Amino acid sequence: MEFKELIRERRSVRNYSEAISREDLTSILDDARLAPSWKNSQTYRCYAVTDPEKTAAFHEAVLPPFNAKNSANAAYIVTTFVKGISGYNGDAPANEAGDFWGAYDLGLHDAYLILSARDRGYDTLIMGIREAAAIRDLLEIPGDEEILSVIAIGKRAAEPAFRPRKELAEVAKFF
Repeated sequence: MEFKELIRERRSVRNYSEAISREDLTSILDDARLAPSWKNSQTYRCYAVTDPEKTAAFHEAVLPPFNAKNSANAAYIVTTFVKGISGYNGDAPANEAGDFWGAYDLGLHDAYLILSARDRGYDTLIMGIREAAAIRDLLEIPGDEEILSVIAIGKRAAEPAFRPRKELAEVAKFF
């Protein structure tokens, strides 16, 4: 698929007919790891929840009802970054952003992930409203990692509508 078409087709899907195969998910995660990062530190981490029993437990324990409903029949990817590396020179932040660089790098990683998913015929929903402590316990995520997103991934059950975007003049300034 052409890149411009790919970015125009990608949507946040809130109705899934089926989850993703482990083979396809592995390929998508492999693509996502090619995202750029601060000094090539690659501090992003992914926790893929695909086992039906674990998916059901995850669905029940960590998602509020509206996100649980929107992601039914999907698999989940929790994305994190290791704190204190991206944006740091040794033990000190390189600038005022500090660990925000880890979040920035993870955002790039997640963008690669969702575009790779769409390129393979899968759809995603990035969910920020979730129970981080429950996720950490359920997936045994170390304390030095910041949990940022839960990404539902699967096949769309229906064609989602295109949501309008702001005009370029509202979001960009040229000097």
